[in-house]
Amino acid sequence: MHISDITPKFATTEKQTATEAGMLALKLRRSLKKPTMKTTYFPLFTSIILFILGISSAFSQTCRVSAGISHDGQPTFREVFEYDFVDEKPSFPGGNEAFLDYINKNRKYPAEAYEQGIEGRVTCSFVVNADGNITHIKVIKGCNKSLNSEAIRLLGEMPCWRPGRHLSHYVPVRVVHSIPFRK
Repeated sequence: MHISDITPKFATTEKQTATEAGMLALKLRRSLKKPTMKTTYFPLFTSIILFILGISSAFSQTCRVSAGISHDGQPTFREVFEYDFVDEKPSFPGGNEAFLDYINKNRKYPAEAYEQGIEGRVTCSFVVNADGNITHIKVIKGCNKSLNSEAIRLLGEMPCWRPGRHLSHYVPVRVVHSIPFRK
């Protein structure tokens, strides 16, 4: 393809064609409307509103936990709050120190795992309901079947926690904790 194929027939040189193209672009730019307040500030206001809505929704972050199978065979889920997004976090009676004491006093190292020298940390999630009861205990990351079972047993026998609060209401909250197993 040659430059003469795309230039207007009335142009005699390439320089003249470029000048005409520049003039055409200038006329086009001048013909466009000047920005109005509506076109200038609308994107700004929209982004500010979306930012504010994003912040307020972040304070009420929820997740779904499995609630079993319905009568028609479909899995059912329950909406619970995430631990980091509630106003008042759920807590073990007596605080974290009492929670660690509870684990150390009630943990029963499985004999088979102890004899084989199996050690590790079992990370579990559970839901502290609005009444403080513990439900939906699940192993997120385990290390051995017997250690996983012991962690589930230990968490299932915990006393009721002080429930979490969000916007002055008691709400179910998902909590994640690790149970260490060392010889």
